[in-house]
Amino acid sequence: MSGAAVAAAATPGRTATGPVAGPWLLGVRHHGPGSARAVLAALRAARPAAVLIEGPPEGDALLPLAADPRMRPPVALLAHAVDDPGRASFWPMAAFSPEWVAIRWALDHDVPVRFIDLPAAHSLALKEPAPEEPGERPERAGHAQEEEATPVVDPIRVLAETAGYDDPERWWEDVVEHRSPTGERDDGGMRPEGAAPDAAPGDALAPFVALAEAMSALREAYGDGGQPRDAVREAYMRIQLRTARKEFGDGVAVVCGAWHVPALAARTTLAADRALLKGLPKVRTDLTWVPWTHRRLARRSGYGAGIDSPGWYGHLFEAADRPIERWMTKVAGLLRGEDRFVSTAHVIEAVRLAETLAALRGRPLAGLGETTDAVRAVMCEGSDVPLALVRDRLIVGESLGEVPDTAPAVPLQRDLTRSQRTLRLKPEASERELDLDLRKETDAARSRLLHRLRLLDVGWGDPVAGRGSTGTFRESWRLSWEPELHIRVAEAGVWGTTVLTAATAKAASQAVAATALADVTALAEHCLLAGLPDALPVVMKALADRAALDADVGHLADALPALARSLRYGDVRSTDTAALTEVAAGLAERICVGLPPACTGLDPDGAETLRGRVEAVHGAIGLLDTGAEPGTGLRERWDAVLHKLAARDTVAGIIRGRATRLLLDEGRLPEDEAARLMGLALSPGTPPADAAAWIEGFVGGTSGGGMLLVHDERLLGLVDAWLTGVPADRFTDVLPLLRRTFSAYEPGVRRTLGELVRRGPVPEGARRDDAAPATGGFGPGLDRARADAVEPVLRLLLGRPPEPVEAAV
Repeated sequence: MSGAAVAAAATPGRTATGPVAGPWLLGVRHHGPGSARAVLAALRAARPAAVLIEGPPEGDALLPLAADPRMRPPVALLAHAVDDPGRASFWPMAAFSPEWVAIRWALDHDVPVRFIDLPAAHSLALKEPAPEEPGERPERAGHAQEEEATPVVDPIRVLAETAGYDDPERWWEDVVEHRSPTGERDDGGMRPEGAAPDAAPGDALAPFVALAEAMSALREAYGDGGQPRDAVREAYMRIQLRTARKEFGDGVAVVCGAWHVPALAARTTLAADRALLKGLPKVRTDLTWVPWTHRRLARRSGYGAGIDSPGWYGHLFEAADRPIERWMTKVAGLLRGEDRFVSTAHVIEAVRLAETLAALRGRPLAGLGETTDAVRAVMCEGSDVPLALVRDRLIVGESLGEVPDTAPAVPLQRDLTRSQRTLRLKPEASERELDLDLRKETDAARSRLLHRLRLLDVGWGDPVAGRGSTGTFRESWRLSWEPELHIRVAEAGVWGTTVLTAATAKAASQAVAATALADVTALAEHCLLAGLPDALPVVMKALADRAALDADVGHLADALPALARSLRYGDVRSTDTAALTEVAAGLAERICVGLPPACTGLDPDGAETLRGRVEAVHGAIGLLDTGAEPGTGLRERWDAVLHKLAARDTVAGIIRGRATRLLLDEGRLPEDEAARLMGLALSPGTPPADAAAWIEGFVGGTSGGGMLLVHDERLLGLVDAWLTGVPADRFTDVLPLLRRTFSAYEPGVRRTLGELVRRGPVPEGARRDDAAPATGGFGPGLDRARADAVEPVLRLLLGRPPEPVEAAV
């Protein structure tokens, strides 16, 4: 069938009596505001007896919810396999989506509305499950429109290139978004519902005739566009269209992707269409409405039928008039909220510049490109930094839809929704930080909920380092709700009907299946954080069994820090941790016995790994010793281990240096002894590489080693003397390690060290001020008068009472 014939069949012309005959095939671009306006104008003009929408027929029972006042787009139909919730598809709709506009029009006018695409039971069965990869699963959730919206041949691009455009989005804006269809005022506003159209119904349907003719030509040239499965979908849609015509007559409007219009208008037999559908696989499915986001409508999020600028398109659809002026006002408000100076004059000049650019470029109206260029030049002073904020907040947008409680949901989702409301934790699309004080009942409950969801792989929140107190009573989270998390909740529903029972069941299952000791200790910590007392006995039994069988010191060292943290969190959350304390003490004892032999004969990579474990164990034993009963002697035994590591020549240099530093910081090693050990490590007989590794362990990283050298000139002198004595042929071997060590220091510390080295050592027995002027910020001794002036401020900051005047005197 030729393109003209298909166009005529898709949207017949005016009859002798005046009205336009149906059925009307309204080909659209998904999420296009121009298409949405044209569909609304066509429906008002044609007044169809029924409206058919491209979508899964199982969703027909959910369509009335679209009229619920609590339903706020963007939303999406979610279909998932009952036995495999990870196999799912979305049908997203924004306020400016033609499908949503058609559904709302039909519901408002009591016109029957149905979905006619291939049932989700078949489309999900045909979908190949994507392999899971960490961090990628949300993006791999299926999208029903992706297959049909991204053929090998992009129809919009082909039409744009045919018209001489190199940008398909710009062509679409010029011929669709900037067009003034029937039912729309010249200034861009939509006509009120009760107003009479200015033109005949045939004029409102004219755009669809033109688009049908263009798509027919493309289908003749490119066939199925590289999507052979479309033939099955289109066969099912033709069958549904025949059924609707038998029931309602020819007065039926079909809203579908423009790519499908030629196939729906083609004359085929019912038998041929049924033959294409014969033998299709099928799975049991559930459907519901879920909130969606503008960010997920953007192409960059991986949604194939998406658009580049959902926020901009939403603005074009909603703006009553003067869309460019209103857009510039939005941008100005955003930038002012970020403390940037933007005046009314900036808005006026930006509008004028956008209109001028449109005229110079031969466009009927300023589009997104012109407005963005104008905003960059006028409001952002040529900088792309504030413009990135405009793109993120306005052009893409952060809107998150809402779905009424009456929408179907798995029991776990309903329990989560109740918890969110009780704890006043509203899901939001935009990323935000939440600071919790665990001494407050509500904040503690919020923390438990977020930890339980993490255990269930529902990544609504991630723990982050707090900006304030680092105490155990504080937690900070970064929250961001993504629509794909609804799939994760459905998948987690196999563990239980509430968040608590599901997290408990999954934790117990993971404890039984875990093979590594570190995995079980991390799980024990997670159970304490999530408040899962019923799962702890199973986890503790698995922990005791794994700890008894594991003789690897590295595994024990990896496990102990998590246990120590668990004990600390147990104190904060009033959890009984007696069994955990016993296991942790046993692990610490075994580490003290096995660590010294494990630190010998290591290569550089192995030594670096074990250095990190020594530091972690040191911190863990500090936590265990704080809450231990007097007389346990754990701290003394660990100090003895560190002394052994610091004194043995067979231990790797980086570990000996770190052990020396840990003892010095804890006051367990005299400064003279530390200087002696450094002198031995940096003696001429020590290979330069070993000496450099010792320095890395002693003063490397961000542990304050630079300030130690600043304040102890004996240690700095030893390092300086060793460095100047390294032979030239060996210096290049140790330079990378030394550069890594000293580059971690803050600029001020490096500058002060340079000044001290340039000045040279102070002669023995001489005062600093006798040798040279003191380095800035470091005096020759304690200035008591200045210290007394600072002390009241420090007491105020620390909340301590002021010292009595008599004592101060």
